Amino acid sequence: MTETPPPTPPPAERAHLVDGLRFAFGTLTVLPARITRWDRPAARTGMACAPVAGLVVGLGSAALGCALLLLGSGPLLAAVATTAVPALLTRGLHLDGLADTADGLGSAKPAEDALRIMKQSDIGPFGVIALLLVLGLQTAALTELYGEGWAHGALAAVVAGVTARLALTLASRAGVPPARPEGLGATVAGAVPVRAALAAAVAVTAGCAAAALPFGIPAAAQSGAAVLAGLAMAEFVLRRCVGRFGGVTGDVFGATAECSATAALVVLTFG
Repeated sequence: MTETPPPTPPPAERAHLVDGLRFAFGTLTVLPARITRWDRPAARTGMACAPVAGLVVGLGSAALGCALLLLGSGPLLAAVATTAVPALLTRGLHLDGLADTADGLGSAKPAEDALRIMKQSDIGPFGVIALLLVLGLQTAALTELYGEGWAHGALAAVVAGVTARLALTLASRAGVPPARPEGLGATVAGAVPVRAALAAAVAVTAGCAAAALPFGIPAAAQSGAAVLAGLAMAEFVLRRCVGRFGGVTGDVFGATAECSATAALVVLTFG
């Protein structure tokens, strides 16, 4: 006896790829992308497409860094410029989320009070320290990689950009609750099926490893390991925030992205 297949969801419960891409670019970058749908199906497709937005951000970062090198600048200036591009393309929202999350985690207050602290416009000492450490590590890692050659720095910028947005895909997987009933966190939390999130992780890891193959098999393995390290760091931050705040917010997503990109860049400097 054959089982009856589950009914196909009506069109209103699904979002086209274009809707998802518009959602991803419209929420994760400042690039012109008119969001056509703001609902759970669009959030599901959009967050699954987040690594595509990361690829564009990473390519933009690499392009500016390499252009400066070709014009005669040193690795440090190229690294600073590469670090600045993601901040500009997100209006600094991910960095702001990192600072707010650090202040919330460092407050040692109950979840409700910590979330209130995170919504305030000012930045506390924990946020300042987090920004300095993350931006310092990113710049230092890129300086070292650009010092090895423009191609190494460019690849690192792309890997970091894609890994950061892949971390958002995994942070949006089913089972991850929102900390508030409103905001971006509530819209995307738990929206992506676990299988889709894992498939994106496998595809991105394999793609980053393949991109490094021209430098040799060890470099390809290192590139893939950098993605996995970034995801491990993102998962640590995610679990800490869910346990502390009861769920995720837009600020937590920003912190997850920045921490994962930093971990990936650091791993790329090894060896």
